[in-house]
Amino acid sequence: MRIVGIVATYNEELVIAACLEHHIAQGIEIYLIDNDSEDRTVDIAEGYLGRGLIGIESLPRRGLFELAAQLARKQELARELDADWLVHLDADEMRLAPDNDRTLAEAMAEADAAGYNAVNFLEFTFVPTVESPDHEHPRFRETMRWYYPFLPKSLHQVNAWKKQPVPVDLTTGSGHFVRFPGQFIHPLPFRMRHYQFLSVPHAIRKYSRRRHPPRELAEGKQGWRERLDPASIRLPSRSQLHEMIDGDRLDFSQPRSAHFLDNRAAFRGAPPLIEEAVRSHLRSVPARSLARALIMKAMRRWGQKP
Repeated sequence: MRIVGIVATYNEELVIAACLEHHIAQGIEIYLIDNDSEDRTVDIAEGYLGRGLIGIESLPRRGLFELAAQLARKQELARELDADWLVHLDADEMRLAPDNDRTLAEAMAEADAAGYNAVNFLEFTFVPTVESPDHEHPRFRETMRWYYPFLPKSLHQVNAWKKQPVPVDLTTGSGHFVRFPGQFIHPLPFRMRHYQFLSVPHAIRKYSRRRHPPRELAEGKQGWRERLDPASIRLPSRSQLHEMIDGDRLDFSQPRSAHFLDNRAAFRGAPPLIEEAVRSHLRSVPARSLARALIMKAMRRWGQKP
């Protein structure tokens, strides 16, 4: 059974080799879409052509991180590529079987043989800590051992699927949830190690300087990534996290529903009008009167006393 992972990259020179080596060792071939990287991402990836990497193509960036354009191209490739199963991947992810006794390819072949046509992944997000803040080196998978389970909703990463005779929909679920008729998800979740950022400077380069199309922002597609303020980044301590001690044995107890980088926490649960009013107030002194008026209006509408 042939399984192909489709990866979109932009300035991923720190992690692309690890991503390719991991998935190739797991029996997965890779097709790479590069979004006009300005670093050595493509140069590094080219060394894997013919050794598990089956192709590289370019997707114009036009100054913006256009998730919809990336996912639309992945949907096209899902029909064009010669594969039995496909996986939507990011370069900072390492996909794994449900246990350590099989490779990812072997576990997916078993799911296919049992009649399932989609797989869900549990996410384990690895991050730097106060005690160990810098992992910008090729051995980051060995040194960055502290993580938290991430579960914002019950089916968070349904993005490996059997090739379909009809187009699949990756865009509606922002790549986290593939949709197609007759979907039958394997009941046992697989696993995913997510190396979100390797240091605070890396997080700033990766997220805070990224700009998105207004339409995606209006639809809430980017969440905290567009709003990330470098000054708000706080690393967790090891005591707040799980530690990976024995290979890929991962603990899913006490999952988080928001990432540590998510600086929307102060507004979570408030109506959007109040959130935007507060943001306007913080951004601009002349907006103070407008912010107050919006807050008062929202609170009256919300049934609260000013």
